[in-house]
Amino acid sequence: MSSTHSLAVSSTDYKKAMRHLAGTPCIITASHQGQRSGLTASSVTSVAIDPAELLVCIKQTASAWPLIEQSGYFGVSILNYSQRHVAERFAGVGGLRAEQRYDGSEWIEHNGVWLLAQAPAALVCKVSEIIVRHSHAMVLGAVEYVHLTDSTDPALLYWQGQFVSLP
Repeated sequence: MSSTHSLAVSSTDYKKAMRHLAGTPCIITASHQGQRSGLTASSVTSVAIDPAELLVCIKQTASAWPLIEQSGYFGVSILNYSQRHVAERFAGVGGLRAEQRYDGSEWIEHNGVWLLAQAPAALVCKVSEIIVRHSHAMVLGAVEYVHLTDSTDPALLYWQGQFVSLP
């Protein structure tokens, strides 16, 4: 029996394969003792409705990671297409880091967690469990607060290494 796949998968091939998954970019924010940071993540998913819980995967070298670990909280701002510049900033485009990523957008604070004010939806989550796998941590968060706006802009997606919208 012959096989066309290898047991040892290259990281390059794996990245190419995963680019075929369209994801919704979200801004993950974290703060602790006056420090703020954040990142753009497309690996965010709902785990349960009752009680409300979600999962986000975060690279352990991200500047926001220690702030999430120390504070036990994080924010998730779901973006629309008109907010792709925010996704780019929090992805590190232009070399912006930590607090600099917050510049140029309006933010609201809820119990020490920062949310993008005009995001279609934003959530405050309390860390309920952390599962470390290789370079990333899977963080389960109990949703403690939901901020909604009346945005009707098309959804922002991340596909094939680019920010795109639904047609």
